[in-house]
Amino acid sequence: MPQTTAADMIIIGAGIAGIAAAQYLTRKETARKVVLIDALAPMSFTSAQSGDNYRNWWPHRTMTGFIDRGIDLLEGIAEDSGERIRLTHRGYALATRQDDISELLCGLHTGYGTDAADLIRIRDRAKAGSYLSSLNGKHTGVDVITDRGTIRRAFPAFDPEVRHVIHIRRAGDFDSYQLSQYLLEKFRARGGSLVRGKVAEICKDRSLQIRLSDRRMFSTDRLVVAAGPFVNVLLAHIAERLPVRNTLQQKLAFEDVREAVPREQPFSVDLDPQFIDWSPEERALLAADEVYRHLAATMPGKIHCRTDGGSQRRWLHLGWAYNRESSEPSREPVLDDTFPEIVLRGAARLIPALKGYYDRLPSMNRPHGGYYTMTDENLPIIGPLQTEGVFVVAALSGFGTMAACAAGELCAQWIEGAHLPAYAKHLSLERYGDEEFMKALTLSGDRGVL
Repeated sequence: MPQTTAADMIIIGAGIAGIAAAQYLTRKETARKVVLIDALAPMSFTSAQSGDNYRNWWPHRTMTGFIDRGIDLLEGIAEDSGERIRLTHRGYALATRQDDISELLCGLHTGYGTDAADLIRIRDRAKAGSYLSSLNGKHTGVDVITDRGTIRRAFPAFDPEVRHVIHIRRAGDFDSYQLSQYLLEKFRARGGSLVRGKVAEICKDRSLQIRLSDRRMFSTDRLVVAAGPFVNVLLAHIAERLPVRNTLQQKLAFEDVREAVPREQPFSVDLDPQFIDWSPEERALLAADEVYRHLAATMPGKIHCRTDGGSQRRWLHLGWAYNRESSEPSREPVLDDTFPEIVLRGAARLIPALKGYYDRLPSMNRPHGGYYTMTDENLPIIGPLQTEGVFVVAALSGFGTMAACAAGELCAQWIEGAHLPAYAKHLSLERYGDEEFMKALTLSGDRGVL
C-alpha cells in the first residue's frame, strides 16, 4: 500500500490559473503545505497558446471590475519584479467603418458603469491634438476618435475607410511565461511543492483523496481544480459538472519581414463583419463545399493583430475566434491547416499591407491554437462546489492570462473565508440563482469574446 502524502491544500492544473491560485494560497505568513499537481510541465498546454494581452474593455461591469483588479496585480508584479514581465501600455485600438457608433458607446457605458462619464473621452477634430499628445501618457480611460484625419495620423496602416477608432487605454500585453515563473518562484520560496503526475482518481471520504496514475496518494481538506479544458473530466470523479464547453481557437504568428504593421501600433481589432478577400473563383469553390462554405459567407468581426518580439517587435500575432463548434478536449488538438490563409486575408481588411503575404507567408511562422473553456455567458466560475472542500478556477475562456492573478486571489479569498470583492458571487456558481443578473446577461448580445 503506497504511503499517502497529506497536504493542507492541493491544486490540480499547472497552467497560469493554477499557478496563480497556488501562489495566492501560500502568500499568508501561516505555514501551509500546498501542492500543485499536473501531468505536464507548467504552462505547457492551453496557457502556452496565450495571446499575452490584457484589456479592461468588457460588456458588463462585473468583468470590468474583475479584470481591473487583475491589471492592478499585474502592475504590482511588474514593479516588484523590475519589469520582468515586460508589461506594456499600448492599449487596444478598436476600428469600425460604421457611421453610427451609438451602440458601441452604449456598450462602453455599460461596461464602465458609474465611472463611464469620467473615463470616456470623445476626440473630434478640435480635440485631435490633445489625443495625439497623450499617446505616451495616460493609461486610463477610453479615447473615442471621430476625426478621420486623426485616425490616419495615429494609425497609418489602417484601412482608409475606417471612420471611428475606440482606443482602450488600460490595455496592452505582457510576457505570460515570465509571469508564471515569477509566481512559481514565490510559491516555491514559501514552501509550495510542484508534483508531476496524472490524476487517476479523486474520492471523498473523511478527506479528499487524490491518486495519481503511478499510484502515489495525496490527501487534503481543500482541493482546487484548475484543469482548463479538462475540468469536467476531473470533476466527474466526484460526480460534479460545470456548465462549460470547449471550443478550439487558432492563431498565427509570423515574422513581419515586410514591416506591414508599425512596431508601435496598439493591439488592433477590426470590429466589423466581413467577406474574406477571396478571388471570385476561390469564393465559388468554397461556396460549393459543405465543410468550408461558411468561409464564403459573412464572417464575424473582431479579428485582431498585434506586434511582438521585444523592443524590435518584429513578429505579428493574428487571431480570429470565429469557431463556435464545441469539442471534447484532447492533449493533441488537430488544427485546421487552412487557418493561416483565412486569418491573414481577414486581417488584411484592416491592414491592407498584409496582402503582400497572401500565399507567401515568411518561413518563420507558427500556427498554433488552444481551447477556450467557457460558459454560455462567458463569465468564469471561481469558488466552491457542492462537494465540501472542493473549489474551482474554471472557464477563463480567452482571458486566462490577464485574469489569472485576480482569479487566484479570488479563489484564495473563498477558501480563507476572507472578505469577498463585489464581483465574487457573480463569478461563482451562485450567479445561476440570480435571475435578474442572468437575464441582463442574456439580453446583451456581446459576450466579450475575442
